[in-house]
Amino acid sequence: MPSSTTWFRFFWSTGSLLLVSALAVAQSSTPDKPPVRKIEVTGSAEQEITPDEIYFSISLREYLRDKSNKVALETLEKQLQSAVGGAGIPKDNFRVENVYGNRWHWQKKKPEEFLASKRYVLKLSDLNKVDGILEKVDAKGIESANVSSYTHSKMEQYRREIKTAALKSAKEKARYLLEGIGEKVGQALEVQEVSGDYSPQPMYDQRARMSNLASSEAASDLADGGSDIEFRKIKIRYEMRAVFAIQ
Repeated sequence: MPSSTTWFRFFWSTGSLLLVSALAVAQSSTPDKPPVRKIEVTGSAEQEITPDEIYFSISLREYLRDKSNKVALETLEKQLQSAVGGAGIPKDNFRVENVYGNRWHWQKKKPEEFLASKRYVLKLSDLNKVDGILEKVDAKGIESANVSSYTHSKMEQYRREIKTAALKSAKEKARYLLEGIGEKVGQALEVQEVSGDYSPQPMYDQRARMSNLASSEAASDLADGGSDIEFRKIKIRYEMRAVFAIQ
């Protein structure tokens, strides 16, 4: 058993250790920083742009002139290729998108006839050449024709510019709000993209019937220049959230 002197010395050594630890904690503690004076606002910007990349879809389908004569898909395809080349459209802007077909017969007891179809996509800068192309293709062989989509070649550049404009709008809002109470806007503390809207879908006159040319008569009307397409421009909108310090 240790002596009382030894025990007493151990006690004081332990007490010194506890005392030093308490002082270290006290020295590391600092008063809380005062809260940052700040203002949170949102800003938005939008712009409408005219598309310069239009994707026009054309579907060709074989058909029977009578019970024994079929207009082959190859014949229709050559007509379309010739019309596209004559319109000055590069080969890279003309491609096959899909191939499909179905069986058709005159009467239930007659042998079935397989009719093939192909869908092509043209990349255009505008639609002024469409009528000239379609009028050179057998109208009865045109199953459908429609604008599938459109965009702009500098879309990413427009998006960046509109986001920047939205952020500037947020800062301007913070500036005039703070000026109303005699304060000034400081540096940005937080920036966040809240929402974005990009609407590339076409809107066109129903008289054109280009969304689905279900009959050869409709295709013929279109080829005769009956289309009256009214595109809406591409609308891009962004909203930005920003937090600024108050000077």
